[in-house]
Amino acid sequence: MRIQIQRVEPQVDCGRYPVKRTVGDRVEVTARIFRDGHDTIGAAIRTRAPGASRWAEAPLEPLGNDGWAGSFAVDRPGAWQFRVEAWVDRVASFQNELRRKIDAGQKDLTGELSEGAVLLGRESLAVEDALEVAPADRSETATSATYGVDVDRALARFGAWYELFPRSWGGFEGVRALLPEFAELGFDVLYLTPIHPIGTTNRKGKNNALVAKRGDPGSPWAIGSAEGGHDAIEPSLGTVAEFERLVADARDHGIEIALDLAIQCSPDHPWLKEHPEWFHHRPDGTLKYAENPPKRYQDIYNVNFDCEDWRRLWKALRDVVLLWVERGVTVFRVDNPHTKPIAFWEWLIGEVRAVHPETIFLAEAFTRPAMMTTLAKAGFGQSYTYFTWKNTRWELLEWMGQLLEWSPYLRPNAFVNTPDILHEYLQRGGRPAFEARLVLAATLSPSYGIYSGFENLENVAVASGSEEYKDSEKYEVRKRKLDGPLLPLIRRVNAIRRDNPALQRLDDVTFLDTENEQLFAFAKRAGENRVIVVVNLDPRTAQEGVCILPVSTGLPPAYRVRDLLGDQEWTWTIGRNYVRLPPGKSHILVVNA
Repeated sequence: MRIQIQRVEPQVDCGRYPVKRTVGDRVEVTARIFRDGHDTIGAAIRTRAPGASRWAEAPLEPLGNDGWAGSFAVDRPGAWQFRVEAWVDRVASFQNELRRKIDAGQKDLTGELSEGAVLLGRESLAVEDALEVAPADRSETATSATYGVDVDRALARFGAWYELFPRSWGGFEGVRALLPEFAELGFDVLYLTPIHPIGTTNRKGKNNALVAKRGDPGSPWAIGSAEGGHDAIEPSLGTVAEFERLVADARDHGIEIALDLAIQCSPDHPWLKEHPEWFHHRPDGTLKYAENPPKRYQDIYNVNFDCEDWRRLWKALRDVVLLWVERGVTVFRVDNPHTKPIAFWEWLIGEVRAVHPETIFLAEAFTRPAMMTTLAKAGFGQSYTYFTWKNTRWELLEWMGQLLEWSPYLRPNAFVNTPDILHEYLQRGGRPAFEARLVLAATLSPSYGIYSGFENLENVAVASGSEEYKDSEKYEVRKRKLDGPLLPLIRRVNAIRRDNPALQRLDDVTFLDTENEQLFAFAKRAGENRVIVVVNLDPRTAQEGVCILPVSTGLPPAYRVRDLLGDQEWTWTIGRNYVRLPPGKSHILVVNA
């Protein structure tokens, strides 16, 4: 093959995995294409949408020096494919050579015109006719490898999540009654911790006590009882009909219900009796409960992905997911996916999204970068990140640097807290710490989340040095209400996010110098929408410094900014701009056109 097609982008791991995009995006494609000799080359992008049998075509235009570029739009979720095709245009090559000879003063073109006549199917050919515009010719066609684009709904890229234990809110009907308020606060997803029947054997008590007292409800992650397993609902939460009504009503309010997919079983799960071969047995015949030293989960057994009957196990787990999709759920937060085989996730997510491409999977993978990124490549539409532990300027810069590097295939979801993670910064920083972390999560990451109680400034750990909550909701029922002093700020921040496209994507960020390590600043841009964020990371002391805007931001020498949190306006300039912020406070500044 004489035509060379090299450096096709975008691709991940030499095309092993697809790049990620969301509906409405344009996929920008570049390649290096060349051939020996002087023939004129043409090129195009060939694309195939999910479920389509035919390939469509989008143009590639030459950039010079053998570079080519083009793009195509993705208008539906699912697995897209593209490849680059190149060819020799014999007609254009002939005409180009003829023009160069004419320009060089060559008079005798008899031989050239005879070649052109054959090429164009004429008996004879005059110079004027030879140079007329003719249909493009495609000869000696070359094709690149085929690459994938995993396209999700926009919710996989941008959204505000709220995590709750439905049993603390009056079950499904209690949550349903609050849907208008959650919508008014600007939440896009309500993530429910596991809603399945809870086992009684080895049930944990308050604060993870080994022995439960009478009336202790147990951990929702100890899934399975006489009432059923992963396909069933904990009776105290409501019925299947009530759950489906919750899902439907939430969607009417612009909210999606996300379910927790936790692949683990209590000792009372029906699978223990029906499929004992799916679990880990020690040589003495005892079952091995889940452990992550020093944590021990006596109320949970993990399935054995290495068992001989692994195919039926995989299919059973797929059928569980498809059952809940049929009940209206299209968002799943997956518990500890990094403790299960990558091949399983690639298969499961592929199986589900082949028939329900609108489905989104969020990986709760607080783990090593290699595993976290490979899970994203294997199909997870979002991932938890290290954000909860990144609290200083340099930690945040390192974290964002990783996310930007991973952005072709990993979309972050920056949860500020979880039922398992109450960081020392929140424990010691009071309300200013909560405010700073909220603004950072919501403006740095297009998707972010909070767990119930954040809005109430809950910050008491079970013990010094622990990140576990005292009186953890994992082991007892709380009487929750949608109140709390942070709700007005949450409502405002969510509205700002929706109004400003610059905050709805990750990779349009410029980090700004402040000459003060306690002030963290950055600028984001989407088209004409420009936003500048400055956060005081110090929850105890007011901090002052400057926010330096470089010429590379493209801003004019002087411009007006309006603080969307305080509705004040100032004139800022390229260069140094004085900033003073109380403890934990922020500016979210929009640049006025």
